[in-house]
Amino acid sequence: MALILIVDDSPTEVHVIRKALERHGYQTAAAADGAEGVRLAKTMKPDLIFMDIVMPGINGYQATRTLANDPETKRIPVIMVTSKSQETDRIWGMRQGAIDYLVKPVTPEKLVEKAQAALAG
Repeated sequence: MALILIVDDSPTEVHVIRKALERHGYQTAAAADGAEGVRLAKTMKPDLIFMDIVMPGINGYQATRTLANDPETKRIPVIMVTSKSQETDRIWGMRQGAIDYLVKPVTPEKLVEKAQAALAG
C-alpha cells in the first residue's frame, strides 16, 4: 500500500490526517517541520506528501521547492494542506511544485479523495 508523508507542525492535524488515511489502508509517516519533511522524503521515498505551509524553520513553500528541484524527490507529488486561504497563496504553492492545494479544515473524505487522485495519476 502507498506510503504518505504528512508534514505539519500541529500534532492534532497530523493525527486527523493520519487517521483518515490509515482508515483507507494507506501507510503514513509524519514530520514536524519542513527540514524534517525533506529529510524523510529523501530517505523514505513516499508515494505522496501532504505539506503544511506555516511551520517553524523551513516552511512548506521552501520544502516543496526543495523537493521539486531535487532529482531524487521531484517525482513525489506534494499536496499543500494549509490554513492559508488566499488565492495568491494557492498560486505560490503551485509555483513551488505542489500538484494540489487544500485549505484547512479539510474533511477526511476530501483528503482520501485527493490522495487517491494523486496516486492514480
